[in-house]
Amino acid sequence: VQLQACGGGLVQVGGSLRLSCAAAGRTFSRSIMAWFRQAPGKERELIVAISRSAGSTYYADSVKGRFTISRDNTKNTVDLQMNSLKLDDTAIYYCAARPAILTDNNFFRQYDYWGQGTEVTVSS
Repeated sequence: VQLQACGGGLVQVGGSLRLSCAAAGRTFSRSIMAWFRQAPGKERELIVAISRSAGSTYYADSVKGRFTISRDNTKNTVDLQMNSLKLDDTAIYYCAARPAILTDNNFFRQYDYWGQGTEVTVSS
């Protein structure tokens, strides 16, 4: 699976951005999808994830209630809607994929495929 993320940019505190990740390859619909981020000087962290069927999702506490992950298995895309952005949301955002069986909703195993990252800067 090849992943291409886009949608990053500069936004003010309280604003919104929508990131999108397009996948090439036939395994997208059979993959758990996730977004990670890495802020300057910090380790990369998992912030959101979605199961193959979109029936299960994971949100880190830091983004819960503000971010929404969605996927379209007909278009091979996974989106991240980010609202009420904070300064701490400044980071490079990466989409990632992990092929999994349908009943596997473990979002914390190692991901196999990564996009190139898209930068989000939140300013005051």
